[in-house]
Amino acid sequence: MEKRKRNDRKLKDGILQGLIYLSAILTVTVLAVIIGFILYKGLPGINFDFLTRQWDDRTTFVNVERKAALTEKNDAAYVASLGITLALDNENIVISHIDKDSPVKAALNMKNQAYVLKKKDIITKAGDVKIEKMTAEEAAAVLNEGMGVVRIKIIRPGGGIVPMLVSTIYIILLSLIIAAPVGISSAIFLNEYAKRGRILRLIRFAIQNLAGIPSIIYGLFGMLVFVQIFKMQYSVLAGSLTLSIMLLPTIISTTEEALREIPPAYREASFGLGSTKLQTIRRIILPGALPGILVAIILSIGRIVGESAALIWTAGTVAQIPGALVGSEAGAATLTTKMYWLIKESADLSTASSIAVVLLVLIIVLNIASKLITRVFLTKKGMN
Repeated sequence: MEKRKRNDRKLKDGILQGLIYLSAILTVTVLAVIIGFILYKGLPGINFDFLTRQWDDRTTFVNVERKAALTEKNDAAYVASLGITLALDNENIVISHIDKDSPVKAALNMKNQAYVLKKKDIITKAGDVKIEKMTAEEAAAVLNEGMGVVRIKIIRPGGGIVPMLVSTIYIILLSLIIAAPVGISSAIFLNEYAKRGRILRLIRFAIQNLAGIPSIIYGLFGMLVFVQIFKMQYSVLAGSLTLSIMLLPTIISTTEEALREIPPAYREASFGLGSTKLQTIRRIILPGALPGILVAIILSIGRIVGESAALIWTAGTVAQIPGALVGSEAGAATLTTKMYWLIKESADLSTASSIAVVLLVLIIVLNIASKLITRVFLTKKGMN
């Protein structure tokens, strides 16, 4: 009888262990398939232009002073007076080469500001002559005619993610700067100062409920309060403030759990040596809870990077590098909002997957940086 019971327990343990292994394998497989699909669809679209260009094409008129040819080339597409070589790319006249001493490096736009021409810039007009449908040789002949200043219409191709990448980093940093001090301070108060009782339980219950509110509701709140009432318009500041409110429950809860892990004996020993409560928190409790606080920061970064619903209503969807925190130039699309727009408006899954690859790399880099900063901080504390 006893042997049969042991065999039954072994069978049950074996089945349970098999289910655990199966669940782990299934989880890893799903994760590998998702990441593999993103890499398969996204990696081919990642190149230097994708990582360094603006998103939208930029059309600009520039004035360039033609000079006497310093070098001569046996190339009909070479513009000797400008020191550039033209080429035909998808029926567009593009700059394929620029000499070191080319005058186009000193070009000025209509505001008399420097606008250096680059390779792959598209030339559509020289003076009053349209060269869009010419060959490279014919366009070079037009540009070579005469001396003095020539006005050129330039189109700088877009298709890059620089504006969204910069906007994403701005919003990450600004949201953490706002939310982290408030969230950590709140956790310290709740764990170290607040009296146990009904009010404290009510506060923690409210924090738990805030963590479960859909992000679209936060977005509507941010649009009503920050965008309309405070007149911030669609801006990185309005988006960051909205995300900061979203992050508070995560930061408070995770930090409070880390503070609870510090043994009470540490506090008692510090008090016994004559330290005040504030000194104990600053020198004993916070350094010990730093790994848990780091987890809160990493979770917050992941939520910021992955958020789109709240930012669409507060930061906007304009693919530009924000020129200010508020105002008409402060609206900006992040990488996730641009992904949402690509899939919803144009069903461009390949470009969206390429942005997803960049997002994965960005999250990994930020997490590694957070851990390195924490390690350096703990090392310095240990030395002191």
